[in-house]
Amino acid sequence: MKRDVDQPSRERVSNADLAVLAMDRPSAPEQFAVVLVLGPGFDVAEGMRVLGERVRRIPRLRQCLVRVRGRAFWAPDPVFDPARHMYKLRCRLPGNERALLEAAMPEFKRWLRRDRPLWRAVFVTGVEEDRTALVLVVHHALVDGLGGLALLRRLFDQAEPTEESTPAPGDDDRGWWRGLRDAMAAGGGLFPGGVAPSSLLRPTGRRRRAVAAHADLAAVQETARRSGATVNAAVLVAVGEALRRLLAHRGERVTEIRVGVPVAGDRTGAGNAVSPLLLTVPVTGCKEDRMARVTAATRAGRHRAAGPAPISLLGGAFRLFAATGGYRWYMNHQRRLHIVISCLRGPDHLVNLAGVTVRSMIPVVPGGSSNLTLSCQALSYAGSLTVTAVADPARCPDLDLFARNLQNELDLMSGRSTSGHRRARA
Repeated sequence: MKRDVDQPSRERVSNADLAVLAMDRPSAPEQFAVVLVLGPGFDVAEGMRVLGERVRRIPRLRQCLVRVRGRAFWAPDPVFDPARHMYKLRCRLPGNERALLEAAMPEFKRWLRRDRPLWRAVFVTGVEEDRTALVLVVHHALVDGLGGLALLRRLFDQAEPTEESTPAPGDDDRGWWRGLRDAMAAGGGLFPGGVAPSSLLRPTGRRRRAVAAHADLAAVQETARRSGATVNAAVLVAVGEALRRLLAHRGERVTEIRVGVPVAGDRTGAGNAVSPLLLTVPVTGCKEDRMARVTAATRAGRHRAAGPAPISLLGGAFRLFAATGGYRWYMNHQRRLHIVISCLRGPDHLVNLAGVTVRSMIPVVPGGSSNLTLSCQALSYAGSLTVTAVADPARCPDLDLFARNLQNELDLMSGRSTSGHRRARA
């Protein structure tokens, strides 16, 4: 077997990662993914070879979970072989984005085995226009979304080498009580007040379906800028408006949507460094004012969410709560928020893999067991913005309607006419 370079040392698993592992279940794994749609002419065998070589240079992707005398560590996999992580499948006709996401969904949901590093790469052939897609699935305990993008950049052609820092065993240098107080305040406090009953909140099953909407990033940025707002605020307002229209179709009326937004904190290494920020997104009134209000609320609360998450600071108490089913019970009955929306910034220019251009990137977070029937993930890449909606199809059978509403909103923010808009690629 080829000798790996930069052999990683053993590292203690942080409280944040232990908390994620405690929440994890085979039926509802804590995993996320990105779909890279590659241009024509991609050779899968060559892609596997290139990916295997590059993965060997990334210590984090060669570490697996081990326990020594009751303590959890990330340690080098003694029999690491990239081939054990790579698979192939073929997309059904017509090979469009809808067919691609349907083909890949079982891979998003399939539990990552614990006897090897917690990631998977699936090459999907048969995509329209003679294209191939690469589906990368990573466990949240291995790395969070922002860290996952940093690792992803190292897999591309002409990637610049980066140093991988070792996470400190501790999770907070601000003091435990202050960190917990700030994290709880960012998440709405102990008692934020329950949202009104809504069809958005129903216990979900195992099935998931994904749709994606797309927009020109520069056009959305300009619309947000004129309101003194950010692109993230524009995404939240667009999703909020799409949800308002969806609920109106169901005969429900709302004036605001409460959203959980993962916020990246200070990164001292790999693993998780995000904490939830609870925001109220208005769905009535001038949209420019809505974006400005969401931007102001984000700026006001972001510093509180920049530290460790409550599940990390609570340590063993939370892990026991999760291991005994308490967390799952809470998430299936919570009234704290309607939806989780994550926003990430990808490469700002086109990148290549094995000599072929990555045409688009689609983020997907299947979600664990909860009563959140719908979630959204936004990712910018090379001047485009993709917003993916993931839902339990039994609890959200009208996901296509939501996708059309969302595409309409993004088209409006991009300055495009809704009369001739392109349909969301469901």
